[in-house]
Amino acid sequence: MESNESSYVSSPELAPKRPSPPPPKSPTSDSLEKPTYIRFLVSNAAAGSVIGKGGSTITDFQSQSGARIQLSRNQEFFPGTTDRIIMISGLIDDVLKAVELILSKLLSEINLEEGNDVDPRTKVRLIVPNSFCGGIIGKGGATIKSFIEESQAGIKISPQDNNYYGLNDRLVTVTGTLEEQMRAVDMILSKLSEDLHYPQSVNVPFSYAAAYNGVNYGPAGGGGKFQNNKEDRSNSMTIGIADEHIGLVVGRGGRNIMDISQATGARIKISDRGDFMSGTTDRKVTITGSQRAIRAAETMIMQKVAYASEKGVMHEISLEE
Repeated sequence: MESNESSYVSSPELAPKRPSPPPPKSPTSDSLEKPTYIRFLVSNAAAGSVIGKGGSTITDFQSQSGARIQLSRNQEFFPGTTDRIIMISGLIDDVLKAVELILSKLLSEINLEEGNDVDPRTKVRLIVPNSFCGGIIGKGGATIKSFIEESQAGIKISPQDNNYYGLNDRLVTVTGTLEEQMRAVDMILSKLSEDLHYPQSVNVPFSYAAAYNGVNYGPAGGGGKFQNNKEDRSNSMTIGIADEHIGLVVGRGGRNIMDISQATGARIKISDRGDFMSGTTDRKVTITGSQRAIRAAETMIMQKVAYASEKGVMHEISLEE
């Protein structure tokens, strides 16, 4: 249960620090003693597990680690995803301890749900400012290659997403067992923290919504545009969906559209057959609502299309309008 949402931003008054483990090799001793931070994504369901009943789990993790743990609010997602953002700040060792506590908790939840069938290698997606990704990559990719070899984890840095105006962050996906992930996260955070500007690179950790006020939004050529209106139901955007995929978006008897509308609070209207986006054979899907509702609805629509494409079942889906 996610109650008392306001209590999730931690208090600076934390429990005494635990004994620090041996410092990582890569950072200087000076960087170990200065505050730093890390951000990563969790699903909305996983966020509830991290918070715990009445905020008990997140409070306990803060006490154990000595780090501050903050979580974006319900429905406040990283652009292009339906995942919430966790930010952990403090000294490097404290931050790493908090990351390990959270990832261990999430892994135990997966084990409870899936039993022995669970894949021991999972993914965690870190959020890194674009301007600092070069340090992780290194000259000719030397740094990231060494991180992969030493940690045995998979590390992949996403290209910068130009679909979202003002988004200056990239996702760094770390794949492996918990131990492999923690080795990789340690190396990445230590490298980032060597740059004195990194701890100053985040002011408001969850301020992505501010980037979408009155600006173009959506994939290039998608035709989406927010109007410069209040955060109410007067905003709208239009995206194009291939005609053969519309049935998947609509669902049997319109169920998918209704579910998306109820979940996000957005209104969704699909153009009639033959009414296409200019110069394409894509049907118009107009989404109306608050800017947050529009972003969430667009993400859910595109995920339905992408999921079916990956499974190769598009041709089996009857168009039900």
